[in-house]
Amino acid sequence: MDKIKVGILTMSDGREYLHEMHRETLMGYQREIAEALTKEGSFQVVEGTRAINSNTAARQEGERLREAGVEVTIFNYAIWCYPQYTAVAQNFAPGPYLLFCNLHPSQCGMVGMLAAAGTLDQLGVAYHRLWGSVKEPEVFGRMTAFLRAACAVKRLRGMTFGNFGGRPMGMYTAVANVEQWQREFGIDVENLEQDDIVRAGEQVEESKVEAAFRWLSDKVGRIAYDGKHLTPEKLKTQIRSYYGLRQIIAERNLDFIGIKAHGDLTDRYVTMDLAEAFLNDPYDWDGAHEPIVAATEADMDGALTMQIFKLLTGSPVLFADVRHYDREKGMWYFSNSGTCATYFAAGSMDPEENLREVTFYPETEDYPAGGGSVHHFAKEGDVTLARLARKCGKYYMTIVPARFVRFSREEMLRLGSVTTPQWPVAFAKLKVSADAFLQEYPCNHIHGVYGDYVEELKLAAGLMGMETVVMDGSDHTR
Repeated sequence: MDKIKVGILTMSDGREYLHEMHRETLMGYQREIAEALTKEGSFQVVEGTRAINSNTAARQEGERLREAGVEVTIFNYAIWCYPQYTAVAQNFAPGPYLLFCNLHPSQCGMVGMLAAAGTLDQLGVAYHRLWGSVKEPEVFGRMTAFLRAACAVKRLRGMTFGNFGGRPMGMYTAVANVEQWQREFGIDVENLEQDDIVRAGEQVEESKVEAAFRWLSDKVGRIAYDGKHLTPEKLKTQIRSYYGLRQIIAERNLDFIGIKAHGDLTDRYVTMDLAEAFLNDPYDWDGAHEPIVAATEADMDGALTMQIFKLLTGSPVLFADVRHYDREKGMWYFSNSGTCATYFAAGSMDPEENLREVTFYPETEDYPAGGGSVHHFAKEGDVTLARLARKCGKYYMTIVPARFVRFSREEMLRLGSVTTPQWPVAFAKLKVSADAFLQEYPCNHIHGVYGDYVEELKLAAGLMGMETVVMDGSDHTR
């Protein structure tokens, strides 16, 4: 994904002699932040050209950040500074805003920040506070967490969600209010017919389908043709569905999508498992591509959760059902027929490493149209799981720190066979008790990425005006 464009404005004292006395010190602190962010690699920094010591400078520097396309702004405080400059600058510099100060005892950065924070509170402007030195790993980590969260929330605005087919199988939790999405997140929803996938797929050049078929035949660990539910022709139809979706996504400028599939495509065309897997993957047979969030069962809030994860991390995002709890092992089975990127088989950006762990099984009898189910077991590792949900129309975010675990392949096949053997599985250990999880987790679908992104999700939720529930076995009240 594109680097996050961060602006930094440093505030100063309105008394000219004090401004001049501290000007070099102030700009030194600013350069320190800019250099740390640039070195990290995920950020493009636009620095203010001067320390701000007048309303005119605040307006001009804020306008400069806006014209540069900045996505989030750091207001930097190292001495006492007039809070009016922050009030003026926020009219022009793009938010969200991070108020950052040093803790040097002989300087009054904390005083300046708190005065500015009180001012923004009175104005009703949202922001986040942080203090310390960017040379401290914990402080710098908290800074980058906020910047990622702020950018994710900012980038949602103006996006378009493609909803293929509408509500699946009576699920209220899969359908969201389009007015609420536009009002709260700035996202538009475009409803599309699933027949469009079929029509677009039929137009794909045969040479492209054959090349993809050869690539899959060579790379996938096993393709278990059965002559009925999974045949070479059905697999080629699934390839066509993928190309058809890519074409529609490009033509309609869709940023993320959901596909109903059940009862229509799964009865009379083919399942969307392969298409959804390779949309969510960071590659396909044509090479690397940015993951495109595709939620099965047209789950809108699931897709939105996934899109936030993707904007935070840039990595593929899991979609699964909360399928089963194994009391003996204290372990959850997260498994769903669609939307499981092959990336999770080995956690690699190299498709060959992942695909050698993948089997295409014939779809179950529940899906008479047939096709291949993209089966694998999720790589072991710490993960952050989450779900957006609504209670009485108000959004909140449930966050579940966890760890995916693995066993011998023979044992995993045995364990997987007690649910649906054809489907991919992530075996998960949660920090919260099974009873507490089942009492409070808001729906049947769960989503996540490798790594610890609890803080980023909490910050993102806060910026969107949501409460959070962190199910980590301690205090997970809202």
